[in-house]
Amino acid sequence: MAHVNNSALHLQPDGWLTPAAGVTLAPSPNFDTRPEGTPIDLLVIHNISLPPNVFEGNAIIDFFQNKLDINSHPWFENIRGVTVSAHFLIRRNGEIVQFVSTLDRAWHAGVSNHHGRQVCNDFSIGIEMEGSDFCPFEAAQYDSLNQLSQALAERHDLHAIRGHEHIAPGRKTDPGPFFDWEAYASNSPWPRPHFPDLTDPD
Repeated sequence: MAHVNNSALHLQPDGWLTPAAGVTLAPSPNFDTRPEGTPIDLLVIHNISLPPNVFEGNAIIDFFQNKLDINSHPWFENIRGVTVSAHFLIRRNGEIVQFVSTLDRAWHAGVSNHHGRQVCNDFSIGIEMEGSDFCPFEAAQYDSLNQLSQALAERHDLHAIRGHEHIAPGRKTDPGPFFDWEAYASNSPWPRPHFPDLTDPD
């Protein structure tokens, strides 16, 4: 299993993690620059599995790098021609894969709104948890998520942490009912008010 060395997890001035055990840099072409002067103050948590509910292989990485063999699984026809990315992926074993510098705009949120601010990609950082709406995430993933969160907090003044479901309600459901917000909040570098009120979609 891949274990992230907390002491080595550091976000460099260019927005990329310092190479370390349990960290893979896999640059994606699916990004662009943020609007000038836009603060980066929102963290968005997602889940993803390709094919759905399958947690093996490198399909997610290939997808975010536009290298996915669409013919390798019938379901992939649903995402033919789709170009998306996130800043980070946390795999089931805790490995962290970074695709886009946190200074740049990854294409993860789509049509979205956070307290009246549209196009959340402009001002957010996106983390994908390898998983689904139908099963718990792994302890190793929460460990890596909290270590990554610490590195992000040291570099970016993030004021809110939300799920994709909170910024695109009715359109998205991730990270889903099995994501343990309370456990994440209690071990994160941010105060509890930064997290969603789980009784309220936003």
